[in-house]
Amino acid sequence: MATIGFIGLGNMGLPMAINLIKAGHEVRGFDLSAEQVKGLEAAGGSAAKSAADCVDSVEIVVTMLPAGPHVRSVYGESILGTVADGTLLIDCSTIDVASARDVAADAEKAGFDMVDAPVSGGTTGAEAGTLTFMVGGSETAFGRAKPFLEAMGKTIVLAGGSGNGQAAKICNNMMLAINMIGQCEAFAMAEKLGLDTAKLFAISSKSSGQSWAMTTYCPVPGLTDTAASNRDFKPGFTAAMMLKDLGLSQGAAEQVHALTPLGAEAMQLFRDYVDRGNGEIDFSGIINMIRGDA
Repeated sequence: MATIGFIGLGNMGLPMAINLIKAGHEVRGFDLSAEQVKGLEAAGGSAAKSAADCVDSVEIVVTMLPAGPHVRSVYGESILGTVADGTLLIDCSTIDVASARDVAADAEKAGFDMVDAPVSGGTTGAEAGTLTFMVGGSETAFGRAKPFLEAMGKTIVLAGGSGNGQAAKICNNMMLAINMIGQCEAFAMAEKLGLDTAKLFAISSKSSGQSWAMTTYCPVPGLTDTAASNRDFKPGFTAAMMLKDLGLSQGAAEQVHALTPLGAEAMQLFRDYVDRGNGEIDFSGIINMIRGDA
């Protein structure tokens, strides 16, 4: 079993860290929220006084941070100059590809194996240990990281070199956003046409309209057990986080001159939804705006 320093104990990071504890690892955590750190301690982890303290004398570092500047700062100021030789670095944040590749290059220059390993599955997947990890890095670093990722997730895929995990994540979430909006539009239209949404679900979930957004996370309550719509859109993945990921995807699209008109429209719709005060509501709650209710 390993000693792991875990920086970033938010809605995703805390359950991920707890699953590492359940797998038998010793986890030392740091977060700016004292309440989140207490949650780690209650699960058997220990608290660090600072990010540098968190990674001192550990074998593995896992980070789960909000954005690229946070990752650059923490690795540059607190991690690379503190960790012991041979420490494996795993960044599970969802950030821009350039930041991921720059930090990985700095880690390589300092002699460390590092992977970018953003996740899909939301808080439900984090709690259940069923996350999907999209990993960028060398075969060697991936091989070292995989056993620890398996303690937190179900599907672990090496997407290629450094930054490719982030590339996979932003492409995946752009598809999810577009797909969810399609589900919301279709179910809202069905309601206006007088079609029972349960009947539409029974038909489309078994035919060409089927998707994960429908069969796992349907925006209409009562049709899929795992959907946030059943909990009045208490977030598994907030609209603000989806807007952030769409911003990353559109930024990347501009850089490589990729044509993404539906991705751009999805970003605009989510921006409108968030601007109306819905940033902390689950992203599937955008159905209320499409219905004209929000």
